[in-house]
Amino acid sequence: MYELPKFNILEVKEKIGKSFKNKFVLSSFLFFVLAVAVGFFLSTVYSNYLPENIKPFFKKIEVPVTINLPLIKETGYVSSIPYEQAVINTVKQASPSVVSIIISKYLPVYEQQFVDPFGDNMNPFFNFQIPQYVQKGTEKKEIGGGSGFVVSEDGLILTNKHVVSDTQAEYTVLTNDGQKFTAKVLARDPVQDLAIIKIELADKTIPAIKLGDSSGIKIGQGAIAIGNALGEFRNTVSVGIVSGLGRTIDASGSSGVSETLEGIIQTDAAINSGNSGGPLLNLNGEVIGINTAIAQGAQSIGFAIPINMAKRDIDQVVATNKITYPFLGVRYVLANDQVKEKYKLSFDYGALILKGDKGEVAITKESAADKAGLKEKDLILEINGEKITQDNSMAKIIQKYNPNDKITLKVIRGEAEISVDVILGERI
Repeated sequence: MYELPKFNILEVKEKIGKSFKNKFVLSSFLFFVLAVAVGFFLSTVYSNYLPENIKPFFKKIEVPVTINLPLIKETGYVSSIPYEQAVINTVKQASPSVVSIIISKYLPVYEQQFVDPFGDNMNPFFNFQIPQYVQKGTEKKEIGGGSGFVVSEDGLILTNKHVVSDTQAEYTVLTNDGQKFTAKVLARDPVQDLAIIKIELADKTIPAIKLGDSSGIKIGQGAIAIGNALGEFRNTVSVGIVSGLGRTIDASGSSGVSETLEGIIQTDAAINSGNSGGPLLNLNGEVIGINTAIAQGAQSIGFAIPINMAKRDIDQVVATNKITYPFLGVRYVLANDQVKEKYKLSFDYGALILKGDKGEVAITKESAADKAGLKEKDLILEINGEKITQDNSMAKIIQKYNPNDKITLKVIRGEAEISVDVILGERI
């Protein structure tokens, strides 16, 4: 005999309730998925396939969007972005002080003529002539351009030496507002790629640019270059950052002259031919460098001379109308571990006086060093108590002084330490 399972009405109700709840949740989920799919389909049909006369029956949902645009005031454009506004303010403040320098020169004008190389030929059956170019006077032409900036309201302008290196050329300054002036070269720096020119303003003035402090700049800070790009586009502005500090580069210009520049600022602000001599500014509108060179074959690698190197030139020209440098008159190598070992030195720092392999003398005759009694193989450790190191070379220290200044050298000669007083000469 079979037995039927016991029947409990409460258990049956509970099972039915759970089944109904699960089916309700599942149905709700499927309905949601179906609604999303239908909505997507209708939106696609609305935008691409529905006839224009049916579209009005479908209401398009629009979400309001608020956009904060920069304010336009009567005084000009004002950016809501602090960095952008800093650039705008810097350019507005500095541009009146930035000038374009036009280089002009009288060049020979040639004319083609046909001449008989054998002289006057009286034979009418034999007339042999060849073309030759004969000079027919001279003509003034623009041969280049550069940039500069006003450092005093009476018309002193700082630029690169290579911009105004041609002593036979004439230089014309164009200001940002279109004024035109003839410029005179007052001084060319014998060491740095710097020069100072002067324009006569009569009763006019041009605002002097603000000079900053290049000793405090940091890699990554903002940098703005302004100049006469390509010698054609005046007061072109480019923006970037300070990419490197303390660079040493070998720079050469179109004239073929090459020189080594030390302690240079590297920037990715675009610098082009014609920008030379223009200012490199920080976001406070202060000059931190003088744009001077670009890396050929590279992108976004430009170089500027720190402004602190130029302040000395400006002060000297204001005081004496010339730029002078002190001159010691020794050839040396900076000591390090290798030099110490090679020459059996007692110190791994200082400047070791040595002659060159190509006949360069160790001590220049009649120089300050010669008069003070310095000798080859002397190791100069300090100048006025300042240690000479790889990062603080003797040339860098001496440039802090002026011709005729007296300095005291701490010198190792053989095994003895001596003190030598020197009256600095003038570099010619």
